[in-house]
Amino acid sequence: MVCVDRPAAGGRVLQLAPIGPLADRLLAEQFDTVRAWESGNGALTQSDLASITMVSTTVRHGCGSAQIAALPALRAISSWGAGYDTIAIDAAAARGIAVANTPDVLNDCVADLAWGLLIATARRIGAADRYVRAGQWTKLGGFPLTTKVSGKRLGIIGLGRIGAAIARRANGFSMEVRYHGRTPKPTSYGFEPSLTALAAWADFLVVACGGGPDTYHLVSADVLQALGPGGILINIGRGSVVDQAALIAALDKGRIAGGGFDVLEGEPGAPLALRERDNVVLTPHYGSATTETRAAMEQLVVDNLLHFARHGEMLTPVRIGPRTA
Repeated sequence: MVCVDRPAAGGRVLQLAPIGPLADRLLAEQFDTVRAWESGNGALTQSDLASITMVSTTVRHGCGSAQIAALPALRAISSWGAGYDTIAIDAAAARGIAVANTPDVLNDCVADLAWGLLIATARRIGAADRYVRAGQWTKLGGFPLTTKVSGKRLGIIGLGRIGAAIARRANGFSMEVRYHGRTPKPTSYGFEPSLTALAAWADFLVVACGGGPDTYHLVSADVLQALGPGGILINIGRGSVVDQAALIAALDKGRIAGGGFDVLEGEPGAPLALRERDNVVLTPHYGSATTETRAAMEQLVVDNLLHFARHGEMLTPVRIGPRTA
């Protein structure tokens, strides 16, 4: 257990997991920080727990209801990552505990990757790269034809911060954009209240919503059937949003043309049924994984706690509600 003896910025912080070199250093410098994973026997004393007013964590590690219940003085949770489905939001809200994530600073990188996956899948860039490397490029025109991207129809599930960034990039590809969510948003993009209807309309369907029970298997066998044999599915949201068994079945039977996935059910790792396909592009849940964005995310975790300690509120508080948009 690591504690800082000098005066802190305000309150005592329980850091549940390493976040990154910048955040870890700043938390130690700015607060009286307890690093949970460094306690000698893996457990904190009741005195330790009673002194904690703030928690820092990550979307990968989360903060469950039992952890919240064990911290009677807890007032704030600052989490690294855009998602917050691993945090017991209801338990926090019931006690008036503020929760913050790190949105916005990662929007561009995740949206860029969505487009990278979309283009790589449609144009079969991975398969073409392997074709050349394997020495199969022995004549011009030997590689199969692929799918055009520009001028097509783009459907987005969840027009939040990242979804909107994905939609803006579609302008450069002369695409028509429609979206599905809980309610219409003040935007020029077309709103489609039926996800099945959106899938039937779209050439490319991008999952950009959060995870959790509200969106579990939202992309079902019926949605994939509606997307059709020419349609391509992209997921940079959460793996739980797509029924993965239904996805594999749709690929097996040619019901969709292919897909690009930065997130999968049961990750880390991908099933062989997806790894062996040339019409599927896979990346290791690294949408925000650029040097610039990760540094900004780490800084925001600390800034949220500093702002709360000084002003009693978070810079980027989580807005509680259904997560379909």
